[in-house]
Amino acid sequence: MNKYDLVAKSSSDVELLCNFLSGAKAERHERARKIVFAAGGLRALLNNPQHWLTPVECEKIAALKELFTRFLGEQLNRSNALTSPELVESYLQAELRDLDYEVFGVIYMDNQNRVIRYEELFRGTIDSASVYPREVVKRALSIGCKAMILVHNHPSGVAEPSAADRHITERLQKALGLVDVRVLDHIIVGDGYCESFARRGYI
Repeated sequence: MNKYDLVAKSSSDVELLCNFLSGAKAERHERARKIVFAAGGLRALLNNPQHWLTPVECEKIAALKELFTRFLGEQLNRSNALTSPELVESYLQAELRDLDYEVFGVIYMDNQNRVIRYEELFRGTIDSASVYPREVVKRALSIGCKAMILVHNHPSGVAEPSAADRHITERLQKALGLVDVRVLDHIIVGDGYCESFARRGYI
């Protein structure tokens, strides 16, 4: 960890936000304090920066969020998904936690469980009408993966698996098993935490 990392870690939310605001230092600090208080915290601010920040400042915040997600994505790619569960879940939280719609995606892996890529496949409610096993199989074959982790989010914030979640998981396991692709897990992203079918013994 370098000196800049140490300074950032020891900074308050207000002090960190100051770095992205325009104006003199004293003015930035007071404005940052008011913004963090009015927004109700950094998460609310980062999800709706246009309510509090100028267009230029919003661009900086958007770039920061994208840099962070890409950084996690680069760490995830070629890592072993089974030995890096915290990294997998951190990346999925960054990608899906704050969406107001459901996304179904897949983490594709090779025969050593190293991550090839993450990809969003469908949007909408997770059920037999919106997730198509045939399309998942076609994509798996085109990428040449040997294993995968299924992923989706619950915009409600509650990551408890539903009966529909378990049903589509079983259908996908059967379909993918026919082409020798293993389903290692199904991770549901909630508000600040993830639920794993593998940890629960569902897979």
